[in-house]
Amino acid sequence: MRTDLIRKTALTAVGFAAATGGIAGPAIAAHAADAKPAAAQVQTDRKNHNGERELNVRYEAQPNFYYCGPAATRNALSVQGKNIDVDAMAKEMGTTEAGTNSINDITPVLNKETGNNAYHSVEISSTKADDKQTDKLRDDIVRTVDDGRAVVANIAGTTTDTDGNTHSFEGGHYISVIGYRDGGNTVTIADSADPNMASYRISVDHLADWIATRGYSTN
Repeated sequence: MRTDLIRKTALTAVGFAAATGGIAGPAIAAHAADAKPAAAQVQTDRKNHNGERELNVRYEAQPNFYYCGPAATRNALSVQGKNIDVDAMAKEMGTTEAGTNSINDITPVLNKETGNNAYHSVEISSTKADDKQTDKLRDDIVRTVDDGRAVVANIAGTTTDTDGNTHSFEGGHYISVIGYRDGGNTVTIADSADPNMASYRISVDHLADWIATRGYSTN
């Protein structure tokens, strides 16, 4: 199935309570056993003078409820033309039905597949991001996307996108950040949890708070 990755649809709230990070919601889990991951294509990679850029993503949904870490990493790597098997990445990350432990399990895989140790992990250890942490996240996303790479983030909790839709992953989840606009104040998310909500935009402030207590992998 091929669809336009940037879309506006009503949200079916998703969430899967778990003790550890990297758990995706039941919107995929409910039919993962007999569903083949969906593929989609984001609009052409572009950058303009208005502080906007979005990368060309070959999207796939995660095949089960606990593969959000490998799936987010696979979608992030696709912007560089790579198509890495999610099972192989899950094995390298130590992913189990409890999910993928932390962003520090994602970063080494990104570096293995891209070379040159381009990625490093950044933690937002507080329960709410402060201005300095938010500014750093914005700068990291703009720099990484401008370099033709995607950011992978470990998030938890509930946030609202720019269309007013709610996205809830109380047990934790992994997403890819594949673009920005307004100089990085708004970012584009590729989310493997549900192909019907393959992508959406949120403010960088909301993203920073979503990442809080966890971390992200950036250039």
